[in-house]
Amino acid sequence: MVKNSHSSPHDSHAPQSFWSHYVFSTDHKMIGLQYLITSFIFLLIGFSLMMLMRWQLAFPGHPIPLIGSLLSSAVAPNGVMTGEFYNQLGAMHGTIMVFLGIVPLGVGAFGNYVMPLQIGAPDMAFPRLNMMSYWLYLPGGLLMLLSFLLPGGAAQSGWTSYAPLAIINPGQTVWLLAMVIIITSSLLGAVNFLTTGLNMRAPGLSLDRLPVFTWAQLVTAVLLLLAFPPLEAAAILQLMDRVAGTSFYLPAGLVVLGQQVKASGGGQPLLWQHLFWFLAHPEVYVLVLPPMGIVSEIIANGTRKPLHGYKTLVASMISIGVMSFIVWAHHMFLSGMSPMLGNFFLVTTMIISVPSVAILTCLIYSLKGGSIRFTVPMLWALAFIPLFGIGGLTGLPLGLTTTDIYLHDTYYVIGHFHYVVVTGSIIALLGGTYYWFPKWYGRKMDETLGRIHFWGTVVCMNGIFFPMFIQGMAGQNRRYFDPTAHLHNLPTQPLHVVSSVFAWLLFLFQLPFIYNFFSSMFKGERVDDNPWEATTLEWACPSPPPHGNFVKTPRVYRGPYEYSLPDQTRDWLPQHEEAKALT
Repeated sequence: MVKNSHSSPHDSHAPQSFWSHYVFSTDHKMIGLQYLITSFIFLLIGFSLMMLMRWQLAFPGHPIPLIGSLLSSAVAPNGVMTGEFYNQLGAMHGTIMVFLGIVPLGVGAFGNYVMPLQIGAPDMAFPRLNMMSYWLYLPGGLLMLLSFLLPGGAAQSGWTSYAPLAIINPGQTVWLLAMVIIITSSLLGAVNFLTTGLNMRAPGLSLDRLPVFTWAQLVTAVLLLLAFPPLEAAAILQLMDRVAGTSFYLPAGLVVLGQQVKASGGGQPLLWQHLFWFLAHPEVYVLVLPPMGIVSEIIANGTRKPLHGYKTLVASMISIGVMSFIVWAHHMFLSGMSPMLGNFFLVTTMIISVPSVAILTCLIYSLKGGSIRFTVPMLWALAFIPLFGIGGLTGLPLGLTTTDIYLHDTYYVIGHFHYVVVTGSIIALLGGTYYWFPKWYGRKMDETLGRIHFWGTVVCMNGIFFPMFIQGMAGQNRRYFDPTAHLHNLPTQPLHVVSSVFAWLLFLFQLPFIYNFFSSMFKGERVDDNPWEATTLEWACPSPPPHGNFVKTPRVYRGPYEYSLPDQTRDWLPQHEEAKALT
């Protein structure tokens, strides 16, 4: 282990101006909060796009209420959404929620703020690189949104941007440029996380004493570092096909609207799918692993007992990271791949479900015998377990070639993915927000508003996504802007109304959270440095932490979850305290 050499983090630092402290900050905590606020705003924007889509699916051909008259006639003549605008909303909803919302929230916000504190470091290893990571992410996201205002509108080819459709559709050039910027931001962050986590740990903090959240961030950083470069290269190749006349993805003899495309031909449309999904399946675990780490921290604290199977949890996360690179083509069973190759990806897909089940099993067993404190963060963590389990269980039929042939590109896929990413990842991230808010601002969020937010959100999320399983098994295809155009969709069309109503209610239940979050920054109940009586190192520094985090670099004496020890007077023993002081 490499010890933290910053024995006196508060030795000296120049006074900071408003710009250097709040805007162009190199402090990991301020950068984490910048990521937090920005990613929440992007999530709200992406959610708003989805609410427009839900109106079109529930009431196709009807004018959009309230804002329909404000939209231009190019996208909504007489307030009625066009198919092109619906495709733009779909592509941008997926892109914004995944690449600008959940990943930056789980890694950029929680990872940046919490991980250096959990390992006893004064900052990230490369503070300026950290700042650059954020200042690539924000312009990349703004460029993505700007595409709505450009001639031709935003990208229309889905968040997967399959070739050759994405090469001939308008709006894709800006999408590709923005993605290259956003991916570069993630790569800079991944390098920083790995270097910090491995080289700046406090004395005594060996790898087998790291909190599970820090392990999740390290595995996620490896996934980002290895999986994002293929997509960045793929995006540049697609950009060349659009603007430079190359044909990396354009096949020979391609005809569009009766006209043959003038390109050299010989390209492979499936090459894009391979490169995209080589990123996008590890990306699913980039979305899931940090939330799993958050839930582990909350459950250990909320049950007042050590996590069951710490080594199994960590080994399972590492196994997921390794296996995630050899399962990508289960998204491509209908692409015409050979049955032998399909069987290989079927087997690896079934195998990768094993460590996910192991993690859920450890979390469930951690509840056994615990003196559970039903705090607001604990409610979110408890909800994560069954809802993520539904997401994982419903994914198994999609990993089997025989059932995937029927279910592929139906609403079943949307239901499965959103149970993993929304009722899984976002629920855990909201729990983490309530859990670490006292560390960020020295105040707690209101408990009553938090419980209203929790129950309303969980009920509405299930109301949105569970009907999609029924629609998918009934054969309703996704990505059609008018479901009623097909007779076989009519029996399940009322479920679109149900999902849409719950989607709009879900928005209403976010209003107490938004008010609670911002009002609690200034008016929330003041708390001490460790209001949850937790054991990990981030609770050993002041709340909020000063520049440099720790007055004195802490020394670690034990593992991260020493709760309810029989020879102690308290039911928690922090990592940095010597046991003899409490006997």
